[in-house]
Amino acid sequence: MGRDTDTDVQTYGHGLPGKCEAVMAEEQHGAAVRLSPSGWVAKQAELYESSGGTKGTTQLGVDCLLLDYVGRRSGAVRRTVLMYGRDGEDYLIVGSNGGSDSHPLWYLNLLAAPEVDVRVRTERFPALAEPLSPEEKERVWPHLVEVFPRYAEYRAKTSREIPVVRLRRR
Repeated sequence: MGRDTDTDVQTYGHGLPGKCEAVMAEEQHGAAVRLSPSGWVAKQAELYESSGGTKGTTQLGVDCLLLDYVGRRSGAVRRTVLMYGRDGEDYLIVGSNGGSDSHPLWYLNLLAAPEVDVRVRTERFPALAEPLSPEEKERVWPHLVEVFPRYAEYRAKTSREIPVVRLRRR
């Protein structure tokens, strides 16, 4: 997990092979993947994807991935950028939402439609999103806090249980 400061996107304030069927179906119907409504996330996702995974791959010095998922209400394919940790071959993403009292929308969408498409740098692959059990989460939490120490602060500032999701290749 190398850190490449040349590919950091600053956020002060914050057909390719292997695409999932949902993304390919959207493109075949002429509809674009919808980027996050958050301006900096959308810019980073666009840079990450348009560079083929060679730029925009870190955030605040932490490795990031692109997550394409299906909106539970719209049925549209959406894309966001998320920091990640690892557990063996699997990727771990955290639904911290900056420590807010509500879950991030991407997390709610994964609960409804767990088949996703992931890009980690230059590699794209289909994956299954699986929320971790409380026991699994406690086992991996120290690693995630090591990856991004603010997760500990976010956890302390909310009464909401912050979910951790495993992305397992399909």
